[in-house]
Amino acid sequence: MNDEDEDDVKAKDPAIIAMEVADQIAYLRKLKFQYLEQNAKDKYVKSIVSDIDDAPIVTAEENKVLARTNEDKKEKLKIAKGRLNEVQSNIRLLGPMVEQDYQRVKEATDRAALLSQKIIDARTALILLRQTHPKPRLTIPLAEQKLQDQVEEMQMLNDQVQDIKQKAKMEKGRVKTGTVDVENLRLQASEAEKAVKAAQLDEDDSRLVPLYDWYTASLALHRSISNLADSHSVSENELQLTYKIDMPSPSRPHHVVIALIFAPDTRKLAAAQVSGLDELGVEAGDVIDAHVQVDDPHGLIAALLARARAAALA
Repeated sequence: MNDEDEDDVKAKDPAIIAMEVADQIAYLRKLKFQYLEQNAKDKYVKSIVSDIDDAPIVTAEENKVLARTNEDKKEKLKIAKGRLNEVQSNIRLLGPMVEQDYQRVKEATDRAALLSQKIIDARTALILLRQTHPKPRLTIPLAEQKLQDQVEEMQMLNDQVQDIKQKAKMEKGRVKTGTVDVENLRLQASEAEKAVKAAQLDEDDSRLVPLYDWYTASLALHRSISNLADSHSVSENELQLTYKIDMPSPSRPHHVVIALIFAPDTRKLAAAQVSGLDELGVEAGDVIDAHVQVDDPHGLIAALLARARAAALA
């Protein structure tokens, strides 16, 4: 808003107008009093300095006329003052109402100006949008059809996600069961090994054949449960195991190679190397470090296979 608009607003403000009127009335009263005082002084001086013969003769009748005139003027002045007081009372009473109406009108005017500017901006943006995106434009029916297609696609993808989650749940159950079976077989193998050492049987003892058959069957069961594809000793203290990871159809199975490195002349796990997990997006460093510290090769293999199978089904 510029200076001229501010002056117009001040000129239309009822409170400011009332103050200016009061100042003007006070000034006029002072001016009138000064005029009457100066006029009386002039007449008094003229009556003193003028000759008695030339001075006008004032009779009692003229004084009565002047008195009646003064009374009439006083009565008129009283009536005028009463009207003025009434007008001032009305101004004081109606001033706040007028001020409220003025503020409402001002707010409505500002709002109308703001809305007008917004309309102009919206039209400008619409023109730019039409220039940026020429015909053919996306209509409401096409947009609704596209929305319907996207909803159907999302529903189909949601169904696929549910199927994958169900398969993953089943696979986790199978892995959990297999892990329990492997642990049981490991305990049974350990007990069988202790029994063999305690018996100290000869190589040609006939009781060794059933034990060998049972151990072979247990090893075959372990291979089938954990999908152990290959196992061989790279050196005296390194064992390399290759596991097959089933992938969702139609992908081919993925192989993960786990190399267990033991400390020389001991059965303590010293280190482990894994290949094939990077393709599945699995980070195995923390798992390897945790199990190497506690010397748990069986737990390490189970944890790595669980992560690999979970990543394959994700």
